[in-house]
Amino acid sequence: MKPIETILLREPLGVLSLTGGGGKTSLMFHLAQQLSRSGKKVLTTSTTKIFYPTAEQNESVLVDTDPESILQQVASQRQTNHITAASELLADGSKLKGFPSEAIDLFEKSGCFDWILVEADGSARRPLKAPAEHEPVIPDNTTVLVAVAGLEVLGCPLAEEIVFRSNLAGSLMDIPEGEPITEAAMVNLFNHPLGAFKGAPDQTRRFIFLNKADNSKRREAAARIAALLRQNPQPVADYLLVGQALNGVKIHAEYPLMLTP
Repeated sequence: MKPIETILLREPLGVLSLTGGGGKTSLMFHLAQQLSRSGKKVLTTSTTKIFYPTAEQNESVLVDTDPESILQQVASQRQTNHITAASELLADGSKLKGFPSEAIDLFEKSGCFDWILVEADGSARRPLKAPAEHEPVIPDNTTVLVAVAGLEVLGCPLAEEIVFRSNLAGSLMDIPEGEPITEAAMVNLFNHPLGAFKGAPDQTRRFIFLNKADNSKRREAAARIAALLRQNPQPVADYLLVGQALNGVKIHAEYPLMLTP
């Protein structure tokens, strides 16, 4: 299979936003590392909150409430291809607060970066989630949007321990709390207007990334999910990607969802 960066990042520059469940941060920093190694200038940031990057993910972290100040600091660090920026280090020291969408627009227009990668949603590290009224926070200038979900939820009872905002998720998936999460239920969450792609700008290329595809049973389930998604007369995404986002990102399968006659 092709590397995920060649699938998602085919343009020379843009803004990629990540929503949904667990795996967003790992995917974001993997993409940033691949881009920076190829000579691209990359910004990783958030419109919500992210964990402070490990040294392996990125050692160049800028924290300032003023986006203009961030840009001034970036200009003085031209030898660094990859910068992580945030507006605030939160009290416990483990998380960074991101910027409003307007700042992402400013960062893009500055011309300082080829690619801006944005974690635009929170999931409390759970593999699946439903967005609350204020979520996700997708910048209007997003050109690539990736909704992440973990295949390990299949067959598990719907509960808050595994699905963030499970009450809301149940109504979108059309299953009650305690019922097993099926492939059809996951498809309902992707297809629902208030689900995984809620608030997505019209101009974005859309992808679903099914994470934790670490055995044949889960990969077969992913293929069935792709088939169900294709039944939508207007599929919610361009492609479904099936893979793993730990210790690097591996893609096992790529399913086009918008089939041509």
